[in-house]
Amino acid sequence: MDHNIRAVRAGEWEKAREIRLAALRDPAAPIAFLETYEHAVDRPPEYWQDRTDTAASGVGFRQFIAEDPEGRWVGSVTVMVEGPADEVRFGEAAKVDQTHFVGVFVRPEARGIGVTEQLFRAAVEWSWALTEPPVERVRLYVHEENGRAMAFYRRFGFVPSGDSVPVPSDPSAREFEYELRRT
Repeated sequence: MDHNIRAVRAGEWEKAREIRLAALRDPAAPIAFLETYEHAVDRPPEYWQDRTDTAASGVGFRQFIAEDPEGRWVGSVTVMVEGPADEVRFGEAAKVDQTHFVGVFVRPEARGIGVTEQLFRAAVEWSWALTEPPVERVRLYVHEENGRAMAFYRRFGFVPSGDSVPVPSDPSAREFEYELRRT
């Protein structure tokens, strides 16, 4: 099946909300996302509108989606722009040196057919196109128990950076940083 990979557009907040809530209901959600379904479902429409319109602008972050021929969103990845010393600079033309992938989700029926690879290619291409100064690396974090995600990231070319952070909801657990460097 062909999927259209593209950036989210302003006004698509209802679809953005629906796929985020689907992601948070996925069995892997407790180790894949820092937010819970119960928290997200109660957010007002204005939250989703602002989040989607900002992502559509491409200033600070950009959300990419995979859309099936019927217009249903089957996958998503969000790219945050980060400046030196990991300082996130939203809403301005930051001097970027890296991007950070978050919110990676592909519906179960669209897994294993190349959708995740297509989303990541679009997100990496967008990252490399940032030029003031050029992005030198793309990073992401993955829970130590999320073997499926780690395997995909390695196949795509990401490697462990050697850094890790505690999981905010469970400081006894770790998230490992993976990176993809510009070649």
